[in-house]
Parts: sequence; structure tokens; C-alpha cells
Amino acid sequence: MAKNKNMSNFFIKEEKIRFQHIDYAGIVFYPRFLEMLNGIVEDWFEEALDRPFSKMHETNGIPTVDLKVQFKKAARLGETLTKKLWVKKLGDSSILCGFRFEDENGKTCVEGEVTLVNVHIAEDRHTIKAESFNEEMKTKITKYLIENSN
Repeated sequence: MAKNKNMSNFFIKEEKIRFQHIDYAGIVFYPRFLEMLNGIVEDWFEEALDRPFSKMHETNGIPTVDLKVQFKKAARLGETLTKKLWVKKLGDSSILCGFRFEDENGKTCVEGEVTLVNVHIAEDRHTIKAESFNEEMKTKITKYLIENSN
């Protein structure tokens, strides 16, 4: 994955590895990394895009429809990870995001891509279909676009 030195395009959060994250070997149990990914997506929507899940999920959602993950290095109890999220491609109703979690020495522990789709949820909560992002949301999302970040 390309590393862009322009940090302003990344949404960045830190997370301390707690006992709840680890397995018997004292390293992060791999599904916990996916929960951490969901956490940074949720934080990004609330803090950077001004679209908190608590409000969005009344009528909309942003489900993950594709996920690619590479586990590069173990993360251990007590360490602090720096989680980075950015946009690789913005579609009409979808976002392809890159993500990378680094240890305190800047070494990559996990990285990958996640595709999110903006959906409308019908009042009966049974019908769900893709819905285009409005122009305001596209403008906010574009601030995190890093060209050629393959």
C-alpha cells in the first residue's frame, strides 16, 4: 500500500490494546481488529462527516459490502495503535476506504480496504436499497481522498 506523507487526508485515531482485545497468547485476536475498524469508521462518520450513527441509523445505514484485510504483525496488550482511514474512491453511493493500523514504532499491524455503501432503510425496516450521497456529504468525504493510494 502506498504511504502518503500528507497526513491531512487521513482520519487518525489511537486505540490502546486492552485485555478485552487479546487471546491467550497476549496478542490481538483477529476479529477484534475488525471491531476496531468498525470503530474508526463510526468515529469518522461522527467526527469528520457530521453524520453520527445514532442519527443516521434512523433512516439510513452504511454497511460494509466488501472487506480485504492483511494481518502483518501482532499487536500486544498495553500497546497503542494508530489507526488511519482514508478514501481511495468515492462512488455515487459507495466509498472504498483504505485503512492501516500501526504500532508505536510505525510498523503496520493490519491494513486493507473496506467498501461501504450508503443505503436507505424503509420505515418497515425490511426494504434496504442503495441511495446516492448528497453533494454536501460528497464534499466532506472528498477531503479524505488520497489519489493513487493502491
